[in-house]
Amino acid sequence: MCGIVGAVSARNIVPILVEGLKRLEYRGYDSCGVAVHRGGGLERARSTARVAELQEQVARDHLESGTGIAHTRWATHGAPAVHNAHPHFSPGPNAAAGAPGKIALVHNGIIENHDELRAELQAKGFVFTSQTDTEVIAHLVAHLYHGDLFEAVQQAVTRLRGAYAIAVFARDEPHRVVGAREGSPLVLGVGTREHGGETFLASDAMALAGVTDQIVYLEEGDVVDVQLGKHWIVGRDPARPDGSLRPVQREVRTVHAHSGAAELGPYRHYMQKEIFEQPKAIADTLDAVQSISPELFGDGAHSAFKGVDQVLILACGTSYYAGSVAKYWLESIAGIPTSVEIASEYRYRDSVPNPRTLVVTISQSGETADTLAALKHARSLGMTTTLTVCNVATSAMVRECKFAFITRAGAEVGVASTKAFTTQLVGLFLLTLALAQVRGRLSDAQEAVHLKALRHLPVAVQAVLALEPQIVAWSQAFTAKENALFLGRGLHYPIALEGALKLKEISYIHAEAYPAGELKHGPLALVTAAMPVVTVAPNDQLLEKLKSNMQEVRARGGELYVFADSDTRIESGPGVHVIRMPEHYGALSPILHVVPLQLLAYHTACLRGTDVDKPRNLAKSVTVE
Repeated sequence: MCGIVGAVSARNIVPILVEGLKRLEYRGYDSCGVAVHRGGGLERARSTARVAELQEQVARDHLESGTGIAHTRWATHGAPAVHNAHPHFSPGPNAAAGAPGKIALVHNGIIENHDELRAELQAKGFVFTSQTDTEVIAHLVAHLYHGDLFEAVQQAVTRLRGAYAIAVFARDEPHRVVGAREGSPLVLGVGTREHGGETFLASDAMALAGVTDQIVYLEEGDVVDVQLGKHWIVGRDPARPDGSLRPVQREVRTVHAHSGAAELGPYRHYMQKEIFEQPKAIADTLDAVQSISPELFGDGAHSAFKGVDQVLILACGTSYYAGSVAKYWLESIAGIPTSVEIASEYRYRDSVPNPRTLVVTISQSGETADTLAALKHARSLGMTTTLTVCNVATSAMVRECKFAFITRAGAEVGVASTKAFTTQLVGLFLLTLALAQVRGRLSDAQEAVHLKALRHLPVAVQAVLALEPQIVAWSQAFTAKENALFLGRGLHYPIALEGALKLKEISYIHAEAYPAGELKHGPLALVTAAMPVVTVAPNDQLLEKLKSNMQEVRARGGELYVFADSDTRIESGPGVHVIRMPEHYGALSPILHVVPLQLLAYHTACLRGTDVDKPRNLAKSVTVE
């Protein structure tokens, strides 16, 4: 979601700030801005267009400085508008309209007590010019500032409730930026001596690719003072019950972040490119898997897995649907009771913890705020055996969990997840087999069969991608629709959910999914010729039941669009359109069946003319609650 880049340098840092924002564009945003220290004052440029427009504005204004902060904003408080865009300035209390700023600040996250702080600061004479919670922090720092910005920020964060990563600088202290984090990611980049010992702050190491590979991952509650050639970090002291801060050392890691989005090549959009990258992404994810072993998930995993008797999966959105598929695998193959929880709901209800639970988080970015919070809640309940399936090895999720499986999907630019989802399923299937092995439910012969099927997956997915021309023809029928229904049964019901999510988030067609057996319990009332009904029809033990559900749709005049395995004996006819899948794939069938649903959503969105890679109101990495 929101992106932060900040720097202190002996050279003009503005081009680096803007380039850093460009590297974070794929996460989604609706405004952007940059602020610098220049000529003894603060100057800024803000825009509700793309970063490229901001870059032009910066060039026109000749905005140059060795100290600055920049931001891409995804609106939470206040509409996308220039006056709500970051960076925010505070001129101090009782300032006249248009008074120069004393404090400049950018912020990721949400401040839950912003109304209370706003009222307090207004009473002290601070005037608010935006509807954001961020401006509250800027004024609070200004109120507490008495010549030492590091000290003022340390005092300010004690007043904040919620999630935040901030970068702030003051008019009266050139070559100094202060950062702080709680619940939102923030990293420190240590530069070379070449430019006076420049130092950076960013919400993601990717923003600093090509500038520095020396990265410090700040921990919860850290406040960092960034100056030329040096930095200080203070963090919470567990021995101090009042939560006061003390100087701390954080490890400097060498991180080779991806330098930016890959070229589109022959593709129209990144989403299309990423759909077609799935065979390679799956092959890369399986590259090091020669046999099934708990140690695929980290040293000591075998012993830890032997000590668990149930699994709790925590995830959001598409990752939640991956976990929902995994529940079927874990219970049927590994024989282990499994529950799947929406992360944003889990920590706000009373649950019954079991210390012998394996807590599994799933996240593409590894920075999903709700999932991280749910993980910490589970740990607080005594469930300390934790594992993540994640696409970013350096993410907070990987650092927070004892064990990890890193998918090899590569950078995923499109907001609607595709290759991250299928590689998550691969990782979860490997976890299922590892737990089955530990529990004595996986023979050598069964392991060989499953490994053979996994290694054939890239070829099988490639064969599904060859169906694209038929799916393009279907998408033309969907273009004028405003509603769609997706049906699936068993472990393909979560795939129907994922198909409906893809269609709604990029084409803006209202779509929902149901277990096919639930049709008669309500959704059948919606079925007319105007609502296409997409059906996932693998040749499994529920096929005959599914055929009956399809007849219920046809009897009400509904139009069926069926992705059927080749041997299901489902034929095209009046009101029934069938695309045949190349082969039935058993337990791994969900990985194949989701691919045509991705293509259907993609081509429908293209025909409707939507912004496929950056759908409205959505962001790639959801780092706020």
